[in-house]
Amino acid sequence: MYAVIRTGGKQYRVAPGDTVEVEKLSGAIGDTLTLSDVLLVADGDNVRVGQPVVEGATVTAKLTGQYKGTKIMVFKYRPKKRIRVRKGHRQFITRLQIVSIEG
Repeated sequence: MYAVIRTGGKQYRVAPGDTVEVEKLSGAIGDTLTLSDVLLVADGDNVRVGQPVVEGATVTAKLTGQYKGTKIMVFKYRPKKRIRVRKGHRQFITRLQIVSIEG
């Protein structure tokens, strides 16, 4: 059994027991989250596709980590103008352990 969920503007294929890293969600480590934005649920040959979400389907996940991701560098450059701007960015990341899929 697996599902496709949407969080943080991105879609993830998850199954019970999987670990997923998503954009920051509020909560403390050890909390249980219920994700109701489920786009697809597949159980063997039985596949349910939502329009846009599957009614009554939820994914239960346990929050196992909150941290910052790797740094990306943004460099803007304009030739012959002496303009050079260098910035860095680190996105906050939440690690989820998928517990179950209902629906």
